[in-house]
Amino acid sequence: MLSYRHAYHAGNHADVLKHLVLKLCIEHMNSKDKPYILVDTHAGAGFYALDDEHAKRTGEYVQGIGRLWERKDLPPPLAEYVALVRALNGSATLRRYPGSPRIAANLMRDDAQIRDTMRLCELHSTDFALLRRQFKDAGRRVTVEQADGFEVLKAALPPPSRRGLVLIDPSYEIKSDYMKVAAAIKDALKRFATGTYLVWHPMLPTIEVNQLPDRLKKAGASHWLHATLTVRASATKGRGMHGSGMFVVNPPWTLAATLEDCLPFLAATLGLDEGAGWSVDQFEQGPKKD
Repeated sequence: MLSYRHAYHAGNHADVLKHLVLKLCIEHMNSKDKPYILVDTHAGAGFYALDDEHAKRTGEYVQGIGRLWERKDLPPPLAEYVALVRALNGSATLRRYPGSPRIAANLMRDDAQIRDTMRLCELHSTDFALLRRQFKDAGRRVTVEQADGFEVLKAALPPPSRRGLVLIDPSYEIKSDYMKVAAAIKDALKRFATGTYLVWHPMLPTIEVNQLPDRLKKAGASHWLHATLTVRASATKGRGMHGSGMFVVNPPWTLAATLEDCLPFLAATLGLDEGAGWSVDQFEQGPKKD
């Protein structure tokens, strides 16, 4: 139940999509002079060594961040994302890949005027220890908990500041995670309807995967965006992931246009066969909000 380690998949095509969307949403949150909290329900270890046995065994980063690392023709949002990963490496050589908590920490504000906060949840004992070590000097700005992120989310909403960003990124190794994600979004919207919620999901030839986006669309949000990136054709046999998606509730108003500029480039650059592609679907009820 707690065997999943993201170290095997760090820096792959799914991380590229997830962290591009996360970066864009954080930058939008930063555009207002009021602090917010980021809740990461499945935070992982925070940083991943790409030369250790886990990453080398799969080599997934080679077909993900590795394909973008030396490109000079990246669209500006992608160039900024790669520059952030490069800065966190501390050199021109790609040796480490930052998880969502580290990317967020380097984008969120922490100064005399505004201090944004993070609440990070991770159940796996080894990854929790690594995550806690990553943020041991962060003080009260970052809370790291060895806890069920779905349960923590209920207690965290609504935040005192009434501004919040939530990232839900479970392993989905357990089929019940799909139902838990949909239920978590539905409950969160009742507690905190104006929050921004980011849900990452794999693309696999299974019923649970195919049903999740529809369940999220029916969770009660008045504004949502669903972006997908596929790198190869879907397998007719087996369970290999051929792409992933990001479902965003209450997305920034600029997010769709930015992704429509970046995703064609990613599909062309990270694609492995003719099945590579992308999509951006959105719905908004009522007037647009900034």
